[in-house]
Amino acid sequence: MNYLQIANSLSLYLLVGAILLFIAAGCVVFMIKSYRAGLKIGMDKKVLNGAITSSAAFTVLPSISILLGVIALSGSLGVPAAWLRLSVVGNIQYEATVANIAAENMGTALDSSVLTMNNLVTILLVMTVGIIWGCLLTIFTLKGYSKKLKLSSGKKSNSNGGFANFAMTGMMIGLCATFVGSYIATTFVKANSTPLITLLVSGLFMALFDTLAKKYNVTWLENFSLSLAMLFGMFAAVVSNLIK
Repeated sequence: MNYLQIANSLSLYLLVGAILLFIAAGCVVFMIKSYRAGLKIGMDKKVLNGAITSSAAFTVLPSISILLGVIALSGSLGVPAAWLRLSVVGNIQYEATVANIAAENMGTALDSSVLTMNNLVTILLVMTVGIIWGCLLTIFTLKGYSKKLKLSSGKKSNSNGGFANFAMTGMMIGLCATFVGSYIATTFVKANSTPLITLLVSGLFMALFDTLAKKYNVTWLENFSLSLAMLFGMFAAVVSNLIK
């Protein structure tokens, strides 16, 4: 069996399916408990049913981008691994970035034609260790942290949010700069312009959709902007490779 046959084996599908079934069952339990709690405090059934319907709509539509992420990662990590990583706490930006970093540090690339099962295990370990801390810290520190939070009185605050806002903004700028820099370097050093073209096309369409949603009040586009931008970026990558 080759790499992709093992990465897409039935045993992995069954293992991932069991994990996701357990998580889905937990979600159903919480939904039922929440619904019953709403009825207990006197909420109208129509209000509860409306909340369920609207929540379902706003969950399904943005998940298109997650499906695209699964498709994008499945070519190198296999469907079960990509399905698991993007169905629990992961997202395409984190998963693809960390998987690529792990592959490069092993002296290989995120390409099924050169990856081995040892590479896959290492990549999944790095991805898991990198993202698990949010879940663990929430369990042990959220209760104490929530006591320090103050409810807003409805008045606008002059506070700029403190260090956390600056830290998050700086982190995102640094992350984007790293990506853009690597794509520019790939274009001029390796004569491969596909990553940069993909970035520019995706960014342009994302800016276009954001403008249409805000300036012209096309609110429904907000749920599809990321998915559509990803699709146009993928299309640009395919066309760029065909032209070479």
